[in-house]
Amino acid sequence: MELILISLTGYLIGSIPFAYVIGKLFYRTDVREHGSGNLGGSNTGRVLGKKAGVTVMTLDLLKVTLVVCLAGRLCTHPGAVALGGLSAGLGHCYPVFAQFRGGKAVAAMYGFLFGLWIFVGYSPLTFFLPLVTFLTILFLFKIVSLSSMVSALAAAIYVCSAGSQPSVMVAIAAFAALIFIRHRTNIRRILCGRENKIHWM
Repeated sequence: MELILISLTGYLIGSIPFAYVIGKLFYRTDVREHGSGNLGGSNTGRVLGKKAGVTVMTLDLLKVTLVVCLAGRLCTHPGAVALGGLSAGLGHCYPVFAQFRGGKAVAAMYGFLFGLWIFVGYSPLTFFLPLVTFLTILFLFKIVSLSSMVSALAAAIYVCSAGSQPSVMVAIAAFAALIFIRHRTNIRRILCGRENKIHWM
């Protein structure tokens, strides 16, 4: 029963569409109608500016971290943290509060990794190794989507090779798969050489 409850709680918390809320509340703009149409931090930053984008990324990260914290503190089942975090990630991508049109799971994955480090006792490398990988690939290629997918692979490889709980390994592998699925149109553009590049790094 507690796994069902943490899954439902995680999904509902993950479904909070901060990009939509901030866009409508402070900018009177639905970011789904602009840019890539994605309810995530990158598109929010592209449409509404850097401050809004960073705010959305941070809130999207922290909502998954909150679920990890709740699962670790309130549940006794060893798989609760992984299931709760992954449920929050699914809520972020397919939010019930925004017609199931959400983000691409990147901030959600980092929220899960951050929660593992801060609340579950995993190594700081669990969070920082993928982050450094993301920044390095971004510096070299200037493509956010490519950096996101490579960092997801780095996270999955590290977590699965570090003796993590099986449920956590399954969850991070699922996050990586979800990130690739959500970036399938970006992958096509990368292969065709038409993916957008940043110009501020």
